[in-house]
Amino acid sequence: MSDKNNQLKYKRVLLKISGEALMGSRDFGLDPETVSRVAQEVASVREMGVEVCLVIGGGNIFRGVSGAAQGMERTTADYMGMLATIMNALAMQSALEDIGVYTRVLSAIPMQSVCEPYIRRRAVRHMEKGRVVIFAAGTGNPFFTTDTAAALRASEMDCDAMLKATKVDGVYDSDPVKNPDAKRFDQLTYKHVLTEDLRVMDASAITLSRENNIPILVFSIHEQGAFAQVMKGEGKFTIVTD
Repeated sequence: MSDKNNQLKYKRVLLKISGEALMGSRDFGLDPETVSRVAQEVASVREMGVEVCLVIGGGNIFRGVSGAAQGMERTTADYMGMLATIMNALAMQSALEDIGVYTRVLSAIPMQSVCEPYIRRRAVRHMEKGRVVIFAAGTGNPFFTTDTAAALRASEMDCDAMLKATKVDGVYDSDPVKNPDAKRFDQLTYKHVLTEDLRVMDASAITLSRENNIPILVFSIHEQGAFAQVMKGEGKFTIVTD
């Protein structure tokens, strides 16, 4: 274990995954094969000796902003979005435990029948015991995204880095799917991300990460082994620091 630890660039990290990343080729909902593959990626990093916690979005089930746009009150729509993140968290917990990874779901909205309430000290203790911790229900408040929740939990857990798992291998100046000439960045500053509106994460998440000196690493969750490579400072990713 010590040899593995010597290779690690980060010892405790938070992985932020969008709900859409778990859809696979579906139009909505969860693709079991994709969820299992992401669980394997998390398990491989955990086996390296890294303490891992996760925040998963809920866009694959319900997106608050689109619900509000259709005439629903924004706060109600956001609470529905938070419940969607709990469903995703439970699915990921099941996939992780299927492969022998001890996992706990902690929800910002108390729901004792299905998961634990979020208590910071309890979450830290779970991680110290080697369990993967999944933070659900965002911050527990409307008008805050799961990006902001991820930055908040990464700060509270004293994480060495926050990883944003996306469909592409880093941050580009435009959508590389639509623009083949899009420029990819290896390194960016928080200020550059904010001023150029590069949409790595929302502004609140970027600002919170900057204030707490937590680097943000953007990589592709669809490349097998990419998560483990990033933990050793290898592979393709974009890092956002001061």
